[in-house]
Amino acid sequence: SGGGGIFGVGGGGRASEDGIGVNSYLWRASLDTLNFMPLGSADPFGGVIITDWYSAPTTPNERFKATVYILDTRLRADALNVSIFRQTNTNGQWSDASVDPDTEIQIENAILQRARELRLSNVR
Repeated sequence: SGGGGIFGVGGGGRASEDGIGVNSYLWRASLDTLNFMPLGSADPFGGVIITDWYSAPTTPNERFKATVYILDTRLRADALNVSIFRQTNTNGQWSDASVDPDTEIQIENAILQRARELRLSNVR
């Protein structure tokens, strides 16, 4: 893929700066955005964050899990991929349920917004 990132060109947060294999702003923003969910695993070299199942106190019969893939060292919208999984509990049995595709887009946008904030706070 060519062209500029979120900020026109590239986007800083190179791997060599933090010793991680992906964009450091996207990495930190992903962890910040999903901090309400228990962390299952986080691989800063491969750029994969997997949460454990999370149920909101208001909806105990529904739970969510997220996987975030950071695919580049540059701060770009296409360097981020979020997958959300949802299950519902019926009679004590968890079963997979559909996820509104808009949910994944909203999470990606929240991560990108947070990454921009982190980058801007570093520039000043």
